[in-house]
Amino acid sequence: MTAVPGFGVQLRSHPPERQWRIVRRLEELAFDSVWTGDHVAFNVPLHESLTLLASYTPITHRIRIGTCVYLLALRAPAVAAKMTATLDVLSGGRFIFGVGVGGEIPKEFELCGVPHRERGARVTEAIDVVRTLWRDTPATFEGRFTRFLARAGCQGDGWVSYVVHPERYRESVARIRAAAEAAGRTLDGFVCAHLTFITVARDYESAKADWVRLLSRRYAQDFAPLAEKYGVIGTAEQCAEKIERFREAGCTYFILDTIVDPEQQQEHLELIAAEVLPRLVPR
Repeated sequence: MTAVPGFGVQLRSHPPERQWRIVRRLEELAFDSVWTGDHVAFNVPLHESLTLLASYTPITHRIRIGTCVYLLALRAPAVAAKMTATLDVLSGGRFIFGVGVGGEIPKEFELCGVPHRERGARVTEAIDVVRTLWRDTPATFEGRFTRFLARAGCQGDGWVSYVVHPERYRESVARIRAAAEAAGRTLDGFVCAHLTFITVARDYESAKADWVRLLSRRYAQDFAPLAEKYGVIGTAEQCAEKIERFREAGCTYFILDTIVDPEQQQEHLELIAAEVLPRLVPR
């Protein structure tokens, strides 16, 4: 028998008091972690990720905090290493540093003076820089570049997927395992996670309408063609069934990004905790 998968929550940016109220409530509920996205420039308001997570450290004690994901190519890796090490100390070792390549908003790379075409290579190198600075005193570094899924298998402690369907998820896990084997690594303790865009409602169509409306605004593109393929949408039962498909494909951790209007996020998380998570029994 395997355990019920882990569940974290990706929060939107709220006014401070509401933000902290939701975080305190997550610690009381059955969630394991709270996460934030990261952009320097975005289509909707978004707090700076590490500053936001630092504000959670004095109001939480159990729940882990993490970036999903930090656009490491946009920052000097030595500065990122210093900031994240500080955050890990402040949180008592509860910080998870999730990094990614990004690229869906080329203008933010231009804003930061980073060539868009170099983002993957810069992240690959920066991961090694950050790890070296965390580990060694004094530190020296030399590194080269690999592809994205190979990066997860060769360098990472885990992987978070984004806008994929369960069949593609299964294929990606297999590629990560192959990359790890080629690098002589085992994946003991490796976490396969999924950033889950979820909307629970009384029926599928009303959930889909909210999901499409809000994600289309967030990413400035039409998400209607993507809903059936990529969304975890519908009644509590329908959402649990879709989560189970990812679980069968190899996912062991779900970061739930609730696609609802900001003022409804806490209520929606309460609904998920009460109606969706209990349907995911050990197997």
